[in-house]
Amino acid sequence: MKFVQTEDAPSAIGPYSQAVVVNGMVYTSGQIALTPEGGDELLSEDVVVQAVRVMKNLEAVLKASGSSLESVIKTTIFLADMNDFATVNEIYAESFGSHKPVRSTVAVKTLPKNALVEIDAIALVK
Repeated sequence: MKFVQTEDAPSAIGPYSQAVVVNGMVYTSGQIALTPEGGDELLSEDVVVQAVRVMKNLEAVLKASGSSLESVIKTTIFLADMNDFATVNEIYAESFGSHKPVRSTVAVKTLPKNALVEIDAIALVK
């Protein structure tokens, strides 16, 4: 196993890694709207701003793992409010373009730091 840590995404806020590479696959931890510059406050309370930051963080972790959004096989989206589904879905679709990995979307009671959206991924390493 190769554990991944990049300064281009926020550090883990607990006892876990940003990602781990195993047998040509990368498994990312869930990304929320924290910034790589540090701090433990969410970037914004706006779901659009959070979703854009989450996708940037996910892309940075994938890149540091030797992968990319184009190599993602599966994602899981966690939403604090399922009413944000369409908004997050639009940002997600823009980020992935024509690539359409399989996905689950789950409404949860609470996310870390009271985030509105969290996304993790499983991808191939190039």
